[in-house]
Amino acid sequence: MMTREISKGLSKAAPLPNKPKPGPSHPIGEEERDPLAETGSIVAEMEAALTDIAKETPRIAQESVESKASSADLEKLLETSLAINMTMGLEDTLRIVMKNAIELLGAERGFIMLTDDSGQLEYKTAYNLQSSELESEIFQISNSIANNVAESGKSVFASDAMADKRYADQASIQELHLRSIMCVPLKLKQNVIGVIYLDNSKQAKHFLRSDLYIFQVLAGLAASAVHNATLYEHLLDLKLFTEKVINKSPVGILVIDSNYQIVSINDAFAEILDKNKDEISLLTEAAEPTKFFDLIQESEILKWRQMIDIAFTTKEPYENSRYFHNTGYIEKALSVKLSPISKLPLGGDGIIIAMEDITEKVVMEKYVILSEKLVARGEMAASIGHELNNYLAIIGNNAELLNRNLDSKKFDKVAFNSRQICDSVQKMKRFTDGLMDFSKLDSEFISYDLKHLIEDLIFSLKVQPRFNNVLFTVSIQSNIPNLKMDVGQIQQVFLNLLNNAADAFDEKEAQLNESEPGEKHGLERRIRISAELNEEDETVIIEIADNGVGMTEETLAKLFNTHFTTKEKGHGLGLANCKKIAERHGGRLLATSIFGEGSVFRMTIPLNRAEENPTE
Repeated sequence: MMTREISKGLSKAAPLPNKPKPGPSHPIGEEERDPLAETGSIVAEMEAALTDIAKETPRIAQESVESKASSADLEKLLETSLAINMTMGLEDTLRIVMKNAIELLGAERGFIMLTDDSGQLEYKTAYNLQSSELESEIFQISNSIANNVAESGKSVFASDAMADKRYADQASIQELHLRSIMCVPLKLKQNVIGVIYLDNSKQAKHFLRSDLYIFQVLAGLAASAVHNATLYEHLLDLKLFTEKVINKSPVGILVIDSNYQIVSINDAFAEILDKNKDEISLLTEAAEPTKFFDLIQESEILKWRQMIDIAFTTKEPYENSRYFHNTGYIEKALSVKLSPISKLPLGGDGIIIAMEDITEKVVMEKYVILSEKLVARGEMAASIGHELNNYLAIIGNNAELLNRNLDSKKFDKVAFNSRQICDSVQKMKRFTDGLMDFSKLDSEFISYDLKHLIEDLIFSLKVQPRFNNVLFTVSIQSNIPNLKMDVGQIQQVFLNLLNNAADAFDEKEAQLNESEPGEKHGLERRIRISAELNEEDETVIIEIADNGVGMTEETLAKLFNTHFTTKEKGHGLGLANCKKIAERHGGRLLATSIFGEGSVFRMTIPLNRAEENPTE
């Protein structure tokens, strides 16, 4: 390592007969008394003394050599500055500072102490000239010097500690034969955040006052680097804490950029979409990050693109309180909120998508409404059986998938299947327990969202085997206000019409197979549901259309008559009751059909339902 040398190129004066001992040094900021300035011959004597000293401590060079030494100092300082600024970790920063300080100033040992939360000094790192890390216990003897520097904020410098009155009496100085000592505060503005210390035990390696100045410059660089490294570690801790909190959140959270690439995703979001989080590549971690649309069914991409584009364009949050998502296994009801965000980690704007699984809530709300209404009609037993069949369908489907996944060793899916089965059993229990709470017999008209009613009903039907292969197309105008309705009765109408459509599909498929024996025909089953506002009549028009077997004109003429039915086990009350319910709401229920092509049922509901006459 480079040794701080004292030049031999001074004018050669005769050596002093009696060489004076180096006097005690003082902290920076205190004036030193120079006893040689009292006589006129002091200059010659000082030159002679320096010549003698140079023999033991070759530090003072000729002007050219001195210039080279200064250049080397600056080069080493620059090298140190670059190294510590390229290092973000506190431990690495301290290690680089300590090793460079020892090399630059030719010290034998050194250590760095930083103040803790209580303001006390704490050892962080210690090294020797051979770049070997030392145990902090070795430096316990120097605590008094370090504490003094930390408290006063002033540097301590002693070219010969054993002859310095401030330190000569300390046992540690004598035991270690310490010759030169430098200890400098690490300051950030006016606050001392620690100290850095160097020492030498060999007489040939004295520190000079110029060494102290360089040491102070290095300490200034170190203080700034230590502060930055500490801030970085705090930010890193905060980032890890935030990620931990987000991952523990029951709400799914995902962040995408303007190219729909995934920036961040938590465990709950992956679970809601039934995806393996480990298979998702993030924008900040991979050259080819996963896109959001890779996580959802193709049939849902258009709807999601519309929601995301609205949030990007308006720069305002967009919310869909009832979004129905197909995972490939089951249908889920989700509450979705999209919030724009700027300044993503890699630049640009993005969207935060918060998603919550509200399937149980939606289903239970529907059960509450149905329970209240069906009790009054004496049809609770049939309703209970129908709704429990929905849960049994989920249990049956997942039990079958569980066996398949076990056979194919897809163990990541097994946990999902078993969880779905257990969840459905618990929901069945809660449903049956809750039925006892709903025994209200009176009908009740309330203000209700038609869109929610239709979507909730379709959601509950899709898990039934007879509706598994049905393609539902739903188109509901966004400007339809809440309607005054008996929700249970309107649900009963829609449920009856949809079940009739499913029967019409079965009948048409049977006719196709009978007409061409030996061939199995698969019918593309389609149901279209639409609702639009007629502002002139102040009514809402709801249509349910299917491509089933259709009806003849003779059947259409008797369709709404009580006890008229075309089914072997039908009672002929369903459509008759549906028509009465429509009229009770101040509207109408009509039907059109083409035999062999399908049927369309049109129901109208007024915006403002007239109150019933109490005398009727």
